Amino acid sequence: MKKWSIALSTLMLCTTLLAACSGKSAEPSPDAGGTSKPAAAEKPKNTFTMLLEAHPNWPYNKDWPVWKTIEEKTGATFQVQLPSGELKDTINLNVASGNMPDITFFASRADADKFGQQGVLADILEYKNVMPNLTAWMKKYPDIAKAALAANGKMYMLPNEGFGETNRIIWMYRQDIFDKHGLKPPTTYEEFITVGKKLKELYPNSFPFAFRTGPSLTIMNYTSAQFGTTNTFFLDEKTKKVRYGPIEDDFKKMVEFFHRMNKEGLIPPDWLTLNVQQWQNMVSNDQTFMILDYIGRLDLFNIPMKKTNPAFNLAFMPPPAGIPGSAVNPYTHFIESGVTFSAKSKKVKEAMQAYDWFYSEEAKQLMSWGTGDEVYITENGKKKLRPEFLDVSDVRKKTGLATNGTYTWFDYDAHLVPATPEQRAAYDQARKYDSVYRVKPQFNEGELSTVALLQTAVDKHRTEQLTRFVLGERPLDQWDQYVAEAKKIGVDELMKLTQTAYDRLK
Repeated sequence: MKKWSIALSTLMLCTTLLAACSGKSAEPSPDAGGTSKPAAAEKPKNTFTMLLEAHPNWPYNKDWPVWKTIEEKTGATFQVQLPSGELKDTINLNVASGNMPDITFFASRADADKFGQQGVLADILEYKNVMPNLTAWMKKYPDIAKAALAANGKMYMLPNEGFGETNRIIWMYRQDIFDKHGLKPPTTYEEFITVGKKLKELYPNSFPFAFRTGPSLTIMNYTSAQFGTTNTFFLDEKTKKVRYGPIEDDFKKMVEFFHRMNKEGLIPPDWLTLNVQQWQNMVSNDQTFMILDYIGRLDLFNIPMKKTNPAFNLAFMPPPAGIPGSAVNPYTHFIESGVTFSAKSKKVKEAMQAYDWFYSEEAKQLMSWGTGDEVYITENGKKKLRPEFLDVSDVRKKTGLATNGTYTWFDYDAHLVPATPEQRAAYDQARKYDSVYRVKPQFNEGELSTVALLQTAVDKHRTEQLTRFVLGERPLDQWDQYVAEAKKIGVDELMKLTQTAYDRLK
C-alpha cells in the first residue's frame, strides 16, 4: 500500500504542479491554512443525493439557512434521504442493492473504511487535483489526516477538526465543598484516596467519586491516561512498538486504586449499574464530589443548581497523576463520523469539488458562526447569541449549523459563546492537560475478521476479570495469572496484527 508520507507528499506535489502549469486559474488559491479567495466565476450548479442521519433534537429540515449558504458558495444542492430505521442498516441495504446515493454520512469511520476497501466508496485522495483547500488543510493537520487513512493508504471519509471538542473529558470537583472544609484538589491518586476518605467522614452517606460508565469499564479508558497507558492496544510514541495497556504493571496500579476505593466505600456500591439519572442526582444532592466526565457537565449542573443553591460550584480539577509525569486527561475530543462518496456516482468529482470548499477559512467561519449577524451579534466587543436563539441546540435546530453533513472544519468557540465564564475557562485550562493524540490502527479486509474475533474474546476477558479485581472477587496477587490468560486468549496475536497495521502508516 501507499505509505502515509508518500501519499501526502504526492498530494502536495500534484497540487503544486497543477498551479504551476495552469497559468491564470479560476480555481481558488489556498494558503497553508486552507484559506481560499472567492472565485470570480459562478459556481456550477449540481444536485447530489445524500443519506444523512438526523438527530431528534434538531431533525433535518430542507429549509435550513445552512443549505442556502452551501448552495451560494459551492453551487451544490442536496436531495436528502433519511434512514427508515438505523443508519447502519440502511447503508447495508444500499450497498447490497448497489443503490448508493452520491454522498453518504457514516457514523463510523471503521465501517466506511470497510466498504471503501470493497470498492463501494471513492478514494478521496484520487481527486486531490480538484481539492486544493483540503490539500492545504491536510498539511496543517497531518496527524488528523493520517488518522483518516484506511489500511490500504486510501481515504474514504472526509477528515474533520474542531467539533470533537464536544467530547472532551475532564476531572471536575465541588469547589464550594472543598473550600468549605479547607480541602485541596488531589494532585496524585494517593491524595485522591486521602481526600476521598475525609469527604466520606464529613458526609457519611456520600460516595466521593462517582461515574456512570457501568459494566463496560469505560471509566478505566479515561483514568488510564493518568497511569501512562490505555485500556486497549496502542502504539508507544517512543519505541514505535505496540503495547496492550490492561496487562501492564502501571495499569495494575490503577486497578489497585479502584479496588481500594471500592473497599473504602469511596465509590457507589452499585457502580456497575449506576445509570445517568442516578448519577446526576448524586452530583446534585451532595452525594458525590469528584467526577470524570464530559466538560459540558459543568454548565449542565451549575446553571440549574445555582438557582436553588448559589454556593454550588462544580469546577475544573487538574487531573491527579497515577504515576509521576502523567497528570493528563484522556484525549477524547475527536469524532469518527463524516461524509463519504459513492465510487459509482456519476458526479463524484463534482461532489468532491463542492466539499473542498468546506476546508477553506471562509467555510470554517460560515459553517461555525453563520452568515453575518443572523445567529451571533457583537455587543461591547463580545459575541452573543441573538435573542431568538435559546442556546446552541436551538441554533442547530433552527439554522442547521453543526448538523451532520454541514461541517468538516469547525470553530468550537462558536458553541462556547452562550457558555458561562466558568465553562469557557475550563476549556482553556483543560487544553493544558491533553494527553497525546493516538492514531488508531487500520486493518485491511484480510485482517478484519480475525481481529474482530480475537478482540471480542480479549475484551470480554479483560472486562470480566478487571471487574472481579475491583470487587475483590479475585485477589490482585493473581495478576500474573490474569496476564497469562489474556495472552493465551489472543493478546499476543492481536499485538502482532496491530503492529503490522501501525507499520503500514510509517
